[in-house]
Amino acid sequence: MRRYGLYLAWLVAVIATGGSLYFSEVRNFVPCALCWWQRIWMYPQVVVLGVASYVNDAKAVRYVLPLSVIGLGTSVYHYLGQKVQGFLPLGACTGGVPCTAEYINWLGFITIPFLAGCAFLLITVILALKLYADSRAQSSAA
Repeated sequence: MRRYGLYLAWLVAVIATGGSLYFSEVRNFVPCALCWWQRIWMYPQVVVLGVASYVNDAKAVRYVLPLSVIGLGTSVYHYLGQKVQGFLPLGACTGGVPCTAEYINWLGFITIPFLAGCAFLLITVILALKLYADSRAQSSAA
């Protein structure tokens, strides 16, 4: 994880961003308000993790990890809003596409927020493992 953690997290962010752009630009699925928030948390990770991977800057983990954790929370909230009737407060996501809309529903549970949540979770786990590995390496070197 110490050596390839940033690169792996960047790869997940690139795939998630590509998938989101595919759904909106190729399949013409209009994003709802919560989808936009998930994009706000994911898209910067592509740039920050890409640069951090290129220059091998492990300190970038501290900047990206909060984006990923907040994005994961947003995805879980959105997914619950889709799958649990009445979970979203009345009036939430009223403009444009409703946040309860399911453009895809693979195997009865895989929706776009579910996919985004998996990406955020994977990035979070990779970066947390990298932080742990880096801290262990520093403590053993001291």
